[in-house]
Amino acid sequence: MSASEFDAYKDRYREAVQSAIAFAGMNVDYCTEAKAEALLEICRRRLGATSRLQVLDLGCGVGLSDSYLASAFRTLWGVDVSPECLATAARRNPGVHYQVYEGDTLPFADGTFDVVFAICVLHHVGLDQRARFVAEMHRVVRQGGLTVVFEHNPFNPLTRMAVSRCPFDAGVVLLRPKGTAQLLTRSGLEVVERRYILFFPFRSRILRAVEGSLHMLPLGGQYYMVGRRVAAVEVPAVATAA
Repeated sequence: MSASEFDAYKDRYREAVQSAIAFAGMNVDYCTEAKAEALLEICRRRLGATSRLQVLDLGCGVGLSDSYLASAFRTLWGVDVSPECLATAARRNPGVHYQVYEGDTLPFADGTFDVVFAICVLHHVGLDQRARFVAEMHRVVRQGGLTVVFEHNPFNPLTRMAVSRCPFDAGVVLLRPKGTAQLLTRSGLEVVERRYILFFPFRSRILRAVEGSLHMLPLGGQYYMVGRRVAAVEVPAVATAA
């Protein structure tokens, strides 16, 4: 979809998603919060205190996830191709820094962020543009920093049905985890973690524990993959005889 097509959902994005997933007993707020919690857990486990982190939400849309994340980070930026969706996001999350970008080069210097994440964005990117999209994630994250990609699980039939029911997912090509991993590694990122999530349509302490034990089974509604930008290896100069 183009930016103008996403603009049309600036006031009804949440409702459109809810309508697409309701048949499975899912709730959009539950799904959004679960992914936000997963992201925070990844950051704490791998980078320590989140209050020190500068983070970018790439393809932030109307800022649903940012509502759960903004208070956890030192600074949170969001970029999107849709100006109208960004305006909605800014009203929802006044403490987040939002900026329009054209979908190609991110408007940030190399190594700006500790974490760059994209939640269910990559399947909206054209097949011939996905490598560039991930390469930009790699470019703007610092050495040792993380890129986190959340995507729909194409192996889950309920997920495929939900995607088929969502008006702004029309015509998308979902990514298998293997393909997502290849995009990350080919950009120079080291894949350090992958998990399936959203096995159940609601949360409880018991189900949360059960879901944690199922994370390697390709049955969850979505999955995430964590890439780390590794430090460049410096090759010492070889002395030559005079």
